[in-house]
Amino acid sequence: MKKIISIVKFTILTIIVFGFLYPIIIWGIAQFSPNQGKGETITVKNKVVGYQKIGQKFDKSNYFWGRPSAVDYNAAGSGGSNKGPSNPDYLVQVQKRIDTFLLAHPYLKKSDIPSDMVTASGSGLDPNISVQAAKVQVKRIAKIRNIDEQKLELLITEKTEKPVLGIFGPEKINVLELNITLDKLK
Repeated sequence: MKKIISIVKFTILTIIVFGFLYPIIIWGIAQFSPNQGKGETITVKNKVVGYQKIGQKFDKSNYFWGRPSAVDYNAAGSGGSNKGPSNPDYLVQVQKRIDTFLLAHPYLKKSDIPSDMVTASGSGLDPNISVQAAKVQVKRIAKIRNIDEQKLELLITEKTEKPVLGIFGPEKINVLELNITLDKLK
């Protein structure tokens, strides 16, 4: 009986600590972060158009495309496909992405396509692409929007985020921010 009482006490204590106190502490800490823990939003004309750290689907030809998503950009259910690089279903999926990309970019060879344009990230919500992934799309966007390619190259350079402290991580570009700036070009 003593053991049961101590188990019940421990269960109640655990519920209080992890069911109430811990969430309240985390919520309190979040109040000091940008946007009170609701994520770093990106606004255009006083309207929230997306989040800094969550990828969005861009598949129209007049925009830069982002990285594919294994979860169709659903932030509520983020995750990868859990299929390994030798999985036949995964290989078929990647080949479809390659074929789609080559259809929109007939000036490229398969070997010119950066891997981040045909493979999903671990979360399925990566908001960034590599500089090379942006550059291979320039010709398509320049033609559709009737914009000089050099202007788009300059935009890519301007929007490129450098590695942390110059050494940690690759150069990258936030696709949403790039496309917002692209819309502002005339």
